[in-house]
Amino acid sequence: MMALLAKINAVLWGTPSLILLFGTGLLLTILLKGRSFTKLFYAFKLAFTKEGNASSDDEGDVSNFKALMTALAATIGNGNIAGVATAITLGGPGAIFWMWIVGLLGMATKYAEALLAMKYRVKNQNGEYSSGPMYYIERGLGSKFKWLALAFAIFGAFAALGIGNSVQSNTIAQVAEDSFGINSIFTGILLAVLAGLIIFGGLQRISTVAGFFVPIMALLYIAGALIILFINYDQIIPAFQTIFYYAFNPVAATGGFVGIVVSEAIKNGVSRGIFSNESGLGTAALIAGNAKTDHPVKQALVAMTGTFIVTIIVCTMTGLVLIITGFWDTTGGLISGVPHDGSLDGGALTSAAFAHVLGTAGEYIVAFSVIFFGFSTIVGWYVYGEKCFEYLAGTKGIAGYRAIYIIACAAGAMVNLATVWAFADMANALMMIPNLIALILLRKVVVQDTNEFFESHYKASAK
Repeated sequence: MMALLAKINAVLWGTPSLILLFGTGLLLTILLKGRSFTKLFYAFKLAFTKEGNASSDDEGDVSNFKALMTALAATIGNGNIAGVATAITLGGPGAIFWMWIVGLLGMATKYAEALLAMKYRVKNQNGEYSSGPMYYIERGLGSKFKWLALAFAIFGAFAALGIGNSVQSNTIAQVAEDSFGINSIFTGILLAVLAGLIIFGGLQRISTVAGFFVPIMALLYIAGALIILFINYDQIIPAFQTIFYYAFNPVAATGGFVGIVVSEAIKNGVSRGIFSNESGLGTAALIAGNAKTDHPVKQALVAMTGTFIVTIIVCTMTGLVLIITGFWDTTGGLISGVPHDGSLDGGALTSAAFAHVLGTAGEYIVAFSVIFFGFSTIVGWYVYGEKCFEYLAGTKGIAGYRAIYIIACAAGAMVNLATVWAFADMANALMMIPNLIALILLRKVVVQDTNEFFESHYKASAK
């Protein structure tokens, strides 16, 4: 299975896909006149201040803030902890640089996804809004592209079972066993029960839980990382230098370390970067259409802040901690000679790095972060899977999908980690390709609506 997945991923994450991903982000950034950067402060105001509050007359199911928190619940997950650790151990410190590039260009990509989601959203049989790439593909490009919409929905429904579910429960189970000695079977069953209680409450319950837990868990993890960086402040600049150097130079073989070529830094930085911020996958569009707002551009701006928060802030924190402590080299600490036997990977490696500086408190910070990040992702990604399944089969079969999702949550805790990650990489690519094709074809719609907003609505509000 691993050999087969490796061959599939080698093709899916080959040069054509990387060109498509970078090219789409760069194209949209240019066409939007760099507004994904210049309007970032305004976007944060819309997300976290009263300026972004919707009126009672605005159509939608949840507020801008709750839509963002639900998206962040699905996005700020173990890709920011275990995923970054995996990227660095397989691709070297330079992988962080390529994660940044994916994130910076991905802000324009996620902006476009959310805008199109709002523009082409529809109401389902339950009176809630449904949105996503499958809707803007079919309604924006026409019936001749229906096959592309179906492809995304199929890949998305299956991907939710892996990337947003089994991967998370697997990492939670690993850390729970390493930190607290809890059996993986018990962890899997408990996660499934808790997830079921929230999932069967629908979007309103999911968004409420996300709005409460996401800020708390993000601040806890960031605070722990900042303490480590403060203690080792003299190593911050050398760590950045290491990232930039190995982004363009191979890591030499030393002792038991086999070395890492630049192509591995790019491949792992890009794939783990997408896994962490999901820009280009189209997932942001699956929840953005539920937001209450008076203009699609406002929700698009709010949605793109998620990419900045996840990649530029959270992933960078993890990467710097791993590099400063020397735990990125799993053979024993190539930089600082930190003693470890190379048996750790994923979230357990990040946990060991935190514990090396903060002791037991550091281990618990990562352990609880992994548990809460991972669980919120399981719940948040369910929304994505349900939207895709609903497009394929309507609302009547949703109860069955919920049951399958909960079973996959329990089973994921007991599956081999390498296999789960390989499946997640494959699922990411299969969602990404049809979505990026749609974004390129609908680029004029994105630009037109954006220009209209900033030439009229934005200027009026600024006065």
